[in-house]
Amino acid sequence: MRLDTMLGNLTNNYRGGGVFMIPVFKVAMAPDAPERVAEVVRSGRLEHGPRAEALEAELGRRIGNPRVATVNCATSGLHLALHLLVGRDPYRPDPTPERDEVLTTPLTFEGTNWPIPGNGLRIRWVDTDPHTLNLDLEDLERKISPRTRAIVVVHWLGFPVDLAELDDVLDRARRRLGFRPPVVEDCAQAWGATYRGRPLGNHGNTAVYSFQTIKLLTAGGGGLMVFPEAESHRRALRTRWFGIDRADDRTRGEYSVPEWGFRCPMDEISAEIGSANLEMIDDLLAGHRANAYRYDKELQDVPGLEHTERPDDRAPTFWAYPVKVEDRPGFMRRLGEAGIGTTVLARRNDDHPAVAAARESLPGLDSVADRVCYLPVGWWLTEEQREHIVDTVRSGW
Repeated sequence: MRLDTMLGNLTNNYRGGGVFMIPVFKVAMAPDAPERVAEVVRSGRLEHGPRAEALEAELGRRIGNPRVATVNCATSGLHLALHLLVGRDPYRPDPTPERDEVLTTPLTFEGTNWPIPGNGLRIRWVDTDPHTLNLDLEDLERKISPRTRAIVVVHWLGFPVDLAELDDVLDRARRRLGFRPPVVEDCAQAWGATYRGRPLGNHGNTAVYSFQTIKLLTAGGGGLMVFPEAESHRRALRTRWFGIDRADDRTRGEYSVPEWGFRCPMDEISAEIGSANLEMIDDLLAGHRANAYRYDKELQDVPGLEHTERPDDRAPTFWAYPVKVEDRPGFMRRLGEAGIGTTVLARRNDDHPAVAAARESLPGLDSVADRVCYLPVGWWLTEEQREHIVDTVRSGW
């Protein structure tokens, strides 16, 4: 199936013949968003400006970390994060040219990983923990080496990685190798998730959120970078706009570029959509969690179905609801016949020809790659629809 067709099916309420299909994802849009966008258009101020700056401030307040920068998409944020931390710059000497690997997970969407070669670095795959579907921290520790330049972790489906254990792994790496690799957290699916009571973006790493169309908090596009210290934040604000400090007087050419950059700021239309939707995000998140907890209870002891583990020191977003099933094609066919959307969401990234040279044995991922699929769990589900999903799954496939 074509990727654009697959994504269309995920968000469509209907299938052929006008039959209702419960979607896996649905776009959340505040009722007043269209008029607010119209005001932006009428203003003539469409590029990054006061609305984006106001959204940045409010997002930082909600996260509890003011060192934030909006960007045009999360993939740009990930690319910029790696560039700031470890990217290769042909105009600056590289003190550690032998460190050219970034450790990352293949169980994610390609937008997580393509910024790695985009920064002139090599991907090194880390296995998947089949119990959580997140990166396997034991395999990560085995693979941190003198070649490691950075680590990317994904909070898959909004379920946080064990960040305390990750810290311990990095501390042991420092003692063993003499350096601590920097970490980028991909929080694309994790707006509202917390680890040990604190929102993601407060645990000493650079974090990147997504506000893409079908995310829980959508701006129609866009993303947010969150930084652990002031210098990286300052550089990000500059390098997201060609390396130019926007406070400089450019009208008379009185500005300089201390380091080159990109062009990836959030525009005013996206910022206004995000601001409108931010006002209802808590209710949407509560709906996802309530539905997920009902599944946790009502889908226990279903033959051929296994749940992921979720320690109680973290609060996921449940952007989608994962299950590991026997006979995945049969399971998905049965739900489709009942008018219930399902998806495998993303192809394992290590299977793409573009990165064939990086392929290696990943037994944890192999054990779940053909079993995992995702159920509708979002705010749009009615009580009747949720019961229909539960009854269909429990009836077998």
